[in-house]
Amino acid sequence: MNTRAVTAGSPEGERSAALVTGASRGIGLGIAQGLARAGHDLTITARDAGLLEKTADDLRSWGVRVHPVAGDMADEDDVRRIAHAHTGAHRRLDVLVIGAGVGSAGAVGNAPMRRFDKQFAVNVRGPLVLLQEALPLLRETAARNPARGAKVIALASITGLAPEPALSAYGASKAALISLCRSVNAEVSADAVSATAICPGYVDTDMSAWTHDRIDPTDMIRVEDIVELALAVTRLSARAVVPEMVVTRPGERPWRA
Repeated sequence: MNTRAVTAGSPEGERSAALVTGASRGIGLGIAQGLARAGHDLTITARDAGLLEKTADDLRSWGVRVHPVAGDMADEDDVRRIAHAHTGAHRRLDVLVIGAGVGSAGAVGNAPMRRFDKQFAVNVRGPLVLLQEALPLLRETAARNPARGAKVIALASITGLAPEPALSAYGASKAALISLCRSVNAEVSADAVSATAICPGYVDTDMSAWTHDRIDPTDMIRVEDIVELALAVTRLSARAVVPEMVVTRPGERPWRA
């Protein structure tokens, strides 16, 4: 049991706190588990309240405080409620993980606009609302620990940097998320709040199951690899700003998803 993620410069025994969206499955769950193992108190959120409660119980086995808040990242009121719930529960925010996301396939010539709107609601609008709500607490936390600062980690996609057939809307939403992280760095990294977009190809999660007829899951990136990168970002000093990390699958076409 690890409860040693005590923030340097904080009162004795005060642990850092993280907010993780999309925390009930996939990469978001993996990062939440990694943060719990490292001793961070947590607020976790996802749409499925029952699954979220089970996840919270599992994470508490690491001896950290876990506050589950069910909500939909496409619902602006839910996003604001999640941010306020975290503030009430922990009073600090050292790490914000934007893990929730949706995707659907469709050629650029006929991608349904309702799917486009859904992807931008969850993958871009929700994160922007969350950042707007969370920035005051991120700044306050960074000011209390200027050597480490506060981190924003967004799960983007390699499709936000390189085109992938049938993923035009998804790639566009992830490109916007990457740009949002760059804007955070341009505006507030001087206040020791920085953002990193992690941009992987296909990771072996439920979200990538639709590609199993052409890509073997054993050829996909492992969730644990993305978790390691996210945890590494949390350990950086405030002097190191990493705008994005690209993670590719091995092979002759490294910029494919």
